[in-house]
Amino acid sequence: MSLQLPADWWILLVATLLVGGVLAAGFANRLRLPGLLLFLVLGMVIGDEGLQLVTLDDPRVAQIGGTIALLLILYEGGLTTKPRDVRQAAVPGMMLATVAVVLTAAALGAAVYLLLDLDLMTALLIGAVVASTDAAAVFAMLRRAPLPRRLSSLLEVESGANDPIAIMLTIGLLETWRGDPGVWDWAGFAALQLVGGLAVGAGVGLVGSRLLMRVNLGPAGVYPVLALGVAGMSYGLAAAVGASGFLAVYVTGLVVGAQVPLHRRGIRTFHQGLSSTAEVGLFLMLGVLVFPSELPGVVAPGLVVTVLLVLVARPIAVLLCLGWQGYTWRELVFVCWVGLRGAVPIVLATFPFLAGYPDGAFIFNMVFFVVLVSAAVQGVSIRTVAGWLGLRDPSASSATVAEDVPIGDINTEMIEVRVTDDLHLAGRQLREVTPPQGLITTIIRGGRVLIPTPRTRFRSDDLVIVAMPRQQNAAKLVTAWARGELEPEPV
Repeated sequence: MSLQLPADWWILLVATLLVGGVLAAGFANRLRLPGLLLFLVLGMVIGDEGLQLVTLDDPRVAQIGGTIALLLILYEGGLTTKPRDVRQAAVPGMMLATVAVVLTAAALGAAVYLLLDLDLMTALLIGAVVASTDAAAVFAMLRRAPLPRRLSSLLEVESGANDPIAIMLTIGLLETWRGDPGVWDWAGFAALQLVGGLAVGAGVGLVGSRLLMRVNLGPAGVYPVLALGVAGMSYGLAAAVGASGFLAVYVTGLVVGAQVPLHRRGIRTFHQGLSSTAEVGLFLMLGVLVFPSELPGVVAPGLVVTVLLVLVARPIAVLLCLGWQGYTWRELVFVCWVGLRGAVPIVLATFPFLAGYPDGAFIFNMVFFVVLVSAAVQGVSIRTVAGWLGLRDPSASSATVAEDVPIGDINTEMIEVRVTDDLHLAGRQLREVTPPQGLITTIIRGGRVLIPTPRTRFRSDDLVIVAMPRQQNAAKLVTAWARGELEPEPV
């Protein structure tokens, strides 16, 4: 006797793909390759023209799954974007996330129309679809090639906030193809998408933050679930009023990440896991959706589009938006080169296909090829280009030096510090670097828990737990202390 359920095979297949995808991402990281490249290739291998393990013949399923995955990725991007980075790169970052996206789409569309034998609307749709950079790819790149804080903040803000503009442009162009909207129709559509998305995102974020901070829900594990529900409500309400749900979700993530210190660590950890899972699943699904036999037909025009995007459209947009804001020529060249394309363009490429646009299949294959080339060329060379331009900063890291972990309702919080070789703490005794206003309670070293004494010497990779009175800048103070920017208190 045996018992088999219809879901058994699918559970095993999905679990195998997830494990294989994560292991492939780790292998790619060692080779300094973008993980998304391997996920897309793996999707093609298991698809209809490969091992035929998975069949995805309905693009609507891919679009729905892609939309959900993008929401999770955008929300996590907002949650993990530091308010300090937003303040530091607010003006240039938002210029790149809005004006530069429109300029990139327009410049690329015009160049493609002039150089390739394509319809004007097709050329403009290609420009709009590939106009935004990929948050997941850029964040992964920043971890591999640490940059000066000013530059990494700029790239984080741009990649986290520019997807809604590309989505808005793509939908607007499709509506133009279906009908004949005028200038005022376009202006009203853009205003509602942007202003409505910002308003709904901020409003839902503030209300959700109050719920997460003031309502006692019992177990700590339910707060990340409530935060996920807040994101869903933000998207749904924005979509209901005709605004950009994608922009609303990102703004809600920014607000919740900044306003909820008590449960921030658990919420971020939960949503980072969701976002990583969504990213793996999204790229696998998009790889399954493509037919490799159709790609040779777009190789020549795809290379032309990629060259125009990287060497013409992106530099025009960057120089017009940043050329007057005090950035050096090295920084401008690097920002021009680092415009990695990823999941959003491929998901957006399904929109014309599902709308019945005559060149919908061609646009999808073209965009898929452009993303492959972008990941293979730009993604691999980011670290090298940063070194050539003298922008790599070994002392900088996109990881947080100090992370606050508030404790219940008492007026105390614990700050975690991971010791690295470049920190002032490394190699020094506790009595030499006692933190001001704080107390080092525990050091976790190689799986052992140590109760420190004045003679305890900090080692690289130690996890140091510092108790601090709850205050707004507690993590900032501990960060400054760990870097040697504050005078230690005598023991």
